[in-house]
Amino acid sequence: MSTQSSKADVFRSMHHGPHILILPNAWDSASARVFEESGFRAIATTSAGIAFALGYRDGQRIPRKEMLDHVARIVRVVHVPVTADVEGGYGDRPEDAAETACAVIEAGGIGMNLEDATGNSARPLVDLPLQIEKIKAAMEAGRALGVPLVLNARTDVYLAQVGAPESRYQETLLRLTAYREAGADCLFAPGIRDAATIAKLTEDLKFPVNILAVVGAPSVTELENLGVARVSVGSGPMRATLGLIQRFARELKQQGTYSALENAPSYDEINQIMAREIHDLG
Repeated sequence: MSTQSSKADVFRSMHHGPHILILPNAWDSASARVFEESGFRAIATTSAGIAFALGYRDGQRIPRKEMLDHVARIVRVVHVPVTADVEGGYGDRPEDAAETACAVIEAGGIGMNLEDATGNSARPLVDLPLQIEKIKAAMEAGRALGVPLVLNARTDVYLAQVGAPESRYQETLLRLTAYREAGADCLFAPGIRDAATIAKLTEDLKFPVNILAVVGAPSVTELENLGVARVSVGSGPMRATLGLIQRFARELKQQGTYSALENAPSYDEINQIMAREIHDLG
């Protein structure tokens, strides 16, 4: 636990460095190894990517144990800190968020995303007082186990297009401010992609902000200049990989050719990346 705790402290410090923290999102052991081999200082998981890889729809349809077992496999194949995307904490109570935080630690993770989306169109966001209690419960669970989890508190106001467009910024600011006061280490507002709104959010919060990188969003350098502390890519790389598989499948089925494989790394290159021993969490 001391090593895990130290990794959590190191990861937390990455949110306050002179440069933006770039977090690629892995969905399996192979993608995690490739990201680490590429030189990233830390890795996040993608809940949607893992769910898709295991044959589930996104949105807390995957059982918590199955998700965290997969996170544990990712942790075991890399040396860098791993933070886990655990959706809404797999339950509606603060106790569920605490149990999920404990499961993240047991899996070897040093951080977690906790979102406020419900998946219910009639009530798209968790009531603010309850979400605050869930954040506090998750943080306290980590402290009780001796691993100060780095909690990335996410609001889906923009991503789920909650309310009238003109009301979304204030609702986002209200929720993220409350999550900051509840003890979160970083604040996440996926769905925001225009530079002016991002700059206003970082200025108003004066706290580490995570932005989701998507096509059309500012570049990493631009985000850093806008005051963003952390950028992640979510399920984007996994979906891009599935897109390649779709193109290959169409080509193979319709033309009987294989040009989609032309830029694939060689067998030897990937085998070498996978050659390192898997380390034991115990």
